[in-house]
Amino acid sequence: MNEHFFSDMGVMLGRSMRHILRSMDTIFTVCITPIAMMLLFVYVFGGAIQSGADNYVNYLLPGILLIAVASGISYTAYRLFLDKQRGIIERFHSMPVARSSVLWGHVLTSVVSNVISITVIILAALIMGFRSSAGVLSWLAVAGILVLFTLALTWVAAIAGLSAKSMEGATAFSYPLIFLPFISSAFVPTDTMPSAVRAFAENQPVTSIVETIRALLAGQAVGHDIWAALAWCLGILIVAYAGAVRTYKSQSSHR
Repeated sequence: MNEHFFSDMGVMLGRSMRHILRSMDTIFTVCITPIAMMLLFVYVFGGAIQSGADNYVNYLLPGILLIAVASGISYTAYRLFLDKQRGIIERFHSMPVARSSVLWGHVLTSVVSNVISITVIILAALIMGFRSSAGVLSWLAVAGILVLFTLALTWVAAIAGLSAKSMEGATAFSYPLIFLPFISSAFVPTDTMPSAVRAFAENQPVTSIVETIRALLAGQAVGHDIWAALAWCLGILIVAYAGAVRTYKSQSSHR
């Protein structure tokens, strides 16, 4: 059955993507809140925030993109919960389909839908005055980090969707993830924060990811932040993937 994994995964990806395309409001919903936040911070709070940047939207955008991803992956948990609740996953288990392809279909759908959302948000930022001196390689690096971040959080979402007992429980996990960028360098430099908050902000994953993306978009050297960002993303990805697969197998064995 493993030899058909990629074809099975393609079928599952197509199935999940059809659900997205039939309900494009999920992508619009993911875009609206980050864009509204960007408008609020740039045009209402931006004049009072001392970020040290000439253009605050340039400073703000990386954090907004991470908030969009954290918001978008909650739909993966939602869709997985629905599949489990309606017995669709169990039905797939009775068919000659590679079992892991069911999970991968949802995960890859999350990546595609988040890429669309991120593109829309960047276009909105361009209208608001965002400008970048980054070259092609830097933009590819930004895309790679965002995809890796999306993959890592989507596997966290898979655990939530598979283990939740209610719809609310399936999506509530994303709230702390959406809030995390606010306690980082996403909106203001960390040296403006009280010492305890600053210590947390400088040693959580969002800050290193934001600083890396910000430097890449500005065409500047990324320094050690990129290694910290990659370490956080890969660490979360590996742990969450293992947890999701274990949860999935555990539930399968009980049926």
